[in-house]
Amino acid sequence: MPLTPTDEIVRRARAAGTGVGAFNVLQLEHAQAIVAGAADVDRPVVLQISENTVRYHGALEPVALASLAIARSAKIPVAVHLDHAENPGLVREAVGLGLGSVMFDASKLPYAENVAATREVVEDCHRHGVWVEGELGEVGGKGGAHAPGVRTDPDEARAFVAATGVDALAVAVGSSHQMVTRDAVLDLDLIARLRAAVDVPLVLHGSSGVSDPGLAAAIAAGMTKVNVSTHLNKAFTRAVRTHLADHPTAVDPRQYLAPARAAVAEEVAHLLTVLAPA
Repeated sequence: MPLTPTDEIVRRARAAGTGVGAFNVLQLEHAQAIVAGAADVDRPVVLQISENTVRYHGALEPVALASLAIARSAKIPVAVHLDHAENPGLVREAVGLGLGSVMFDASKLPYAENVAATREVVEDCHRHGVWVEGELGEVGGKGGAHAPGVRTDPDEARAFVAATGVDALAVAVGSSHQMVTRDAVLDLDLIARLRAAVDVPLVLHGSSGVSDPGLAAAIAAGMTKVNVSTHLNKAFTRAVRTHLADHPTAVDPRQYLAPARAAVAEEVAHLLTVLAPA
């Protein structure tokens, strides 16, 4: 199946009132597992490559080309997306490699500088037909706006979208990055007000900290794209630990990476049915 643009996957979900799962790729096994899990439940999915993962691999190209190859061989719609890029140069590289969407994060800058930097990236990406997600205020867990009490203002969100031309907006509604417990409390009323305020899809970062019922409620309130990373990493690491505990003499990484990959696929399949019930 040809690579599917993020724009198409998200637009269809928003029109249907369902959610899209966007899962972070750390290495090849993650990408394989995410696509396998999505195929098991026949749902579209987004593979995300963060700037942190690029630093881990030392370059974008190896992990991006591997993810693109896996996406193109899938039997379900799969998009490949650059997540949390703070460097415009990395955005340009992603566009050149064939990624169809990027998340540009200038949220650490003052508002006016965030607008200016994001608008410049949007204009450049749109010339190449690439979809852009922006962020208003920092997403928490990384020193930012999803810390307790910090929320996205609907009026400011409306102005930000109009000024930058972003195609989607990451908002602060109560979740936080890198949570290992699923007890975040989302402000559903705020999600509904943000949905009414802007005419682009809303994106929930830090979704690993949100329970299944919380995710379903967020979608019902107006959220569309849901980003998950830490929750999958927990499943991956738990499976590795279990295998090594049961097989203390194991030395072949494939012996413990295979069950870890299967565990991630199972979690992806489950979460996708929560976000987009049959």
